[in-house]
Amino acid sequence: MREIGRPEGKIVDMDLFMEGIGEFLGEGKEVVMTPKGNSMLPFIKGDRDSVVLTKPSKPFEVGDIVLAKVGQRYIMHRIFAVEGDSLTLMGDGNVCGTESCHTSDVIGLVTEIRKENGKVVKPGKGALWRSLRPIRRYILAIYKRVIL
Repeated sequence: MREIGRPEGKIVDMDLFMEGIGEFLGEGKEVVMTPKGNSMLPFIKGDRDSVVLTKPSKPFEVGDIVLAKVGQRYIMHRIFAVEGDSLTLMGDGNVCGTESCHTSDVIGLVTEIRKENGKVVKPGKGALWRSLRPIRRYILAIYKRVIL
């Protein structure tokens, strides 16, 4: 059993937690959650920023940020390519490596990013950032040393 939680909080099974999120989204509700990790830097800071998730209501597009189950993991990454019902995902903070999933594996779509300073940002499609993939490694290294 994979678990999440904080030492002072309750431990919750990740699959049950994500199933609950999926149920809320299926009822037309929004879910606010705080992602973990640095795979979406510089646009989403793990453990600091939070995101608003909704049930996808339109076909997926390159640049959308989604929460999906990929294998036994749950990831929040940007859609890098769409081919029929297959999606290729890549985190903005990743310099290489992609994940593949089916559209049915998507749990929710990120519609807002709530920054740690209270600012609310609508996620863009990340076209410029995706085009900088060949030099992303250097930009992220500077960002992590100077800004984080």
